[in-house]
Amino acid sequence: MARRKSQKRRNKKYQVSNRQLKAKRPYKDTIFRMLYHDKENLLSLYNAEDLQIVTLENAIYMGMKNDRAFIMDMNLYLYEHQSTYNPNIPLRNLFYIADEYQRLVVRKSLYSTVIQKIPTPRFIVFYNGTKKVDDYNEFRLSSAYENPTDDPDLELKVTMLNVNDGHNLELMEHCRTLKEYAKYVARVRKYVTQNIPLEEAVTRAVDECIEEGILAEFLVKNKAEVIKVSIYEYDKEFEEKKLRKAEYEAGVEAGVESGIELGERSLLKKQIKKKLKKRKSIGQIADELEEEVTAIQRIIEEIQKEE
Repeated sequence: MARRKSQKRRNKKYQVSNRQLKAKRPYKDTIFRMLYHDKENLLSLYNAEDLQIVTLENAIYMGMKNDRAFIMDMNLYLYEHQSTYNPNIPLRNLFYIADEYQRLVVRKSLYSTVIQKIPTPRFIVFYNGTKKVDDYNEFRLSSAYENPTDDPDLELKVTMLNVNDGHNLELMEHCRTLKEYAKYVARVRKYVTQNIPLEEAVTRAVDECIEEGILAEFLVKNKAEVIKVSIYEYDKEFEEKKLRKAEYEAGVEAGVESGIELGERSLLKKQIKKKLKKRKSIGQIADELEEEVTAIQRIIEEIQKEE
């Protein structure tokens, strides 16, 4: 009991008086953020990811421009939901965490002879895009360095968990809301791929999930907003795919591929795949293969579409 009170006092040190601690949803939200805006659901996600039991009394919710961020037992967890594969997440999270740390120590002197303690960060991405990825993936900030080193002075690691239906089964079993969220997303995608109009596909998925007890309480309570947000989400996802395809085709027509002959393409793809597995940056791959960075980028995008 004394330990818990001590922990509460330590956590209070990190409250910023001029900040509203209750998280707010933006106007154009996502179903993931709506679902985990609820503190109990967020706690269940935390428990499942760490596989341990905690209490909410040590949590501080902060108004960051990500999906969910909170301090729990002096660990700062940054949870994000992504439906688009994005290897630039470490750099984005670097900006987020630097901003938050600056806020947390705003009233402290960094020139003091005493170390100013800060919460330990952890970065998690819950991915449910259509690109095929492993259940567990890891991105590092150092992969973006133009001059790679085995021991970088600055590193930031992001863990990406595939939360599509049928993936990360152990995680799903420990978090009912995440498992049912994955089933809802899969249901919508199934109907969309059957060429059912988007609004009809979303409404049908919501109604069926309610009938089958999948996120039933959440969907009943927020039915109109869920339908509206889901339509926005999937329409945005479709438009982004069209944009990436158009950009790729425009690049090819403009000769961005630096004169790479079609006969050499198969060999070059194999070389790039091997170097990607070694976590080499685009700049390093281009340098080693003596090709333009833009050409390597286009081929990597092509590889990703084939996977």
